[in-house]
Formats: sequence, structure tokens, C-alpha cells
Amino acid sequence: MIPTLLLAATVTVTFRPAAPTVGDPIAVEFRAPARLDPSPQYEVVSQQGRSVVIRTFQPRPIELSGVAGEVRFRKLVIPVRSVLKPNDKLEPAPLKPPHAVPFARLPWMLIGIAALVAATLWAAAVALARRGMQAVAVAPPLPPLQRFRNTLLAMRGGPPRWAELADATRDYLAAAVPSLGEELTTSQLLQRLTTGHDVIAAVLHQGDFEKFSPWGAPAGDFDALVNAALELPELFEPREVAA
Repeated sequence: MIPTLLLAATVTVTFRPAAPTVGDPIAVEFRAPARLDPSPQYEVVSQQGRSVVIRTFQPRPIELSGVAGEVRFRKLVIPVRSVLKPNDKLEPAPLKPPHAVPFARLPWMLIGIAALVAATLWAAAVALARRGMQAVAVAPPLPPLQRFRNTLLAMRGGPPRWAELADATRDYLAAAVPSLGEELTTSQLLQRLTTGHDVIAAVLHQGDFEKFSPWGAPAGDFDALVNAALELPELFEPREVAA
């Protein structure tokens, strides 16, 4: 129920809540647009048309005064009660010890599992890397003769690769004969040859044409020259002499 106050039979108001306490916003409704006078007993929270909202922190009735329509009113009393119990000593309630928060095991278990997986993957990666390094370190390099033959045999039956054939031949000659180093030009190398001059000259010239000529290497029988180059080691490799 919303209480109704009548003052001098001319100003009627209603207010809510019905039993306001200290600190409650109290909505006061007039029959006509109203304006309250300032007062130390209350605080005007809002004031618009016929509605006024006030608040007080004093635990005793407050008196309103102001103008409603064309009528001035005074001593419009609204009761305000305290929220405290009678004869309250205002002593704070005893504090209770906080409840122990249960230990959260799941996040730590997930973190531990993730750390274990990461450590396992890292150990596996390190082991594989070391195994690969050991495999590379243990594998002996092929002898120059075997490397030369493997390279030329892989070229047979394919498109002409004169420059690669010339490079492989130069690598083999430099390894087999120290005086035929890779730093020599084609002319210098051919001048120092004592055997195999025709085949080596054909291989190197075709390779130079493919590397440096704008027209590329002249047409030729690539497989035939590869087969001839495969016979070069017989001229440069030392032969075993029967006792």
C-alpha cells in the first residue's frame, strides 16, 4: 500500500516505499507539478514534473516544503526508520575464518602432460638429428673414379648436358693427376696432357660452347662421347703389374 498524505486539504501526495528506511530512494508523487525547497534533512535525487525522488540518512521523520501547482506547502512529514535494531551496540559481527579453497588438480595435470609431451618430442627430435649427423659423418666419400663413373652413367640416354660432362671430367682429372688442377683453362689443361687428348679436348670444348657461346654447343653424339669419356680412367689409373 502506498501511503497518502493530505495537507490543508489542498496538497495531496503519495510516496513509496510505504515504510522507507535510511538510505532508501523515496518517490513522492504530487497532484500537480511540484518543486521542493532545499533542506539539510534530505537530498533531492531527481525532480521532474509531479514526481520527486529524495533520500536521507537520518533515522527520523523528515519534513518537506515547497510548491505544488500554485500552492505552497510546509511540514509535509514522511517517516523514516532506522535499519538498526533497538539498542544496537553497533559492534561488527565476528569474522568467520575463510573457507579453504580446494586445490585445483586438473590444470596442473594438464600442464604436466603438455610438458611431458613437449619434452618427449624434443628428445626425439634431438635423437633423430644426432642420428642423421652420425650417418652423414660415417658415410665415406666415394673415390674420384667411382664418382666419375656414376655421374657419366647417369647421363647416358638423357638429353645432352655438355657442361656437366665437362665439369665431371675436370673433377676426375684434377683428382687423378695433380698437375691437371681445376684452376687451369681448357687450353692450359690440353697443353699438359700426355694421353687422351682427343676425347678430353672434345668434351671440354663442347662444355665451353654450352657455357659461354650464345648459340650453345654444336650438335654431336652425346652418348658416344660419354662412352669415350668412360674409358679415360684406363689411361690415368695405375695398373697392377703381375710379379
